[in-house]
Amino acid sequence: MANDSSTIKPYKSKEGGKKEQVAEMFNNISKTYDVLNRMMTMGIDTIWRKKAIRSLESLRPRLILDVATGTGDFAIESLKLLNPEKIIGVDISSGMLDIAREKIEKKGLQGRFEVQLGDSESLKFDDNTFDAVTVAFGVRNFENLEQGLSDICRVLRPGGKAVILELSNPTAFPIKQFYHFYFHKLTPALGRLISKDASAYSYLPESVANFPDGERFAAITKKAGFQTTHVRPQTFGFCTIYECIK
Repeated sequence: MANDSSTIKPYKSKEGGKKEQVAEMFNNISKTYDVLNRMMTMGIDTIWRKKAIRSLESLRPRLILDVATGTGDFAIESLKLLNPEKIIGVDISSGMLDIAREKIEKKGLQGRFEVQLGDSESLKFDDNTFDAVTVAFGVRNFENLEQGLSDICRVLRPGGKAVILELSNPTAFPIKQFYHFYFHKLTPALGRLISKDASAYSYLPESVANFPDGERFAAITKKAGFQTTHVRPQTFGFCTIYECIK
């Protein structure tokens, strides 16, 4: 790793810590985020999301926390596939939550899906509250990864499961070379064209490249208090599902 992932920030020329910059970045790109997500992953992210959610089926969670909920897509898909009583979504970006609230109202999900502005690394919930916690493409934006994972573990009930979906770095030829071109050249160009925030989509590949993926991430979850973490790479290693059991 060239850098610690906590030091990678979206706007290098600006003051402020990673947390503040990430909130500003997501506020800036919130209106185009969903479209760009589908384009960048060529729609495969919808398959990854469903696989991650289905890994909770045997647990039958009634109360779920969706950390870094963003525009709410992961939570909404979880409602469909798992039918819990309620999901609470937390995010640091008010702009992303505005989009999530529009979806909640449009789909009539009030009472089943609630979103709150909050710091994903300092959750305002009691210990042992949730049956399951989900995070989709959010942990690499944490300023303090171990602290964030420790807090997720804290609010999870004993025997509960955190399912974390995150982009990772393929290592096999020629997938590694294609991935590098796609995410380091094409993605920033697409982001510049559609979102008008080139920095946000330069930050994306940089944050993935510096993220401690695979077994390195599993080792951090153990330090954060989880008993077991199953590492499940997806689509040639473009993405990984982590199943973390408390």
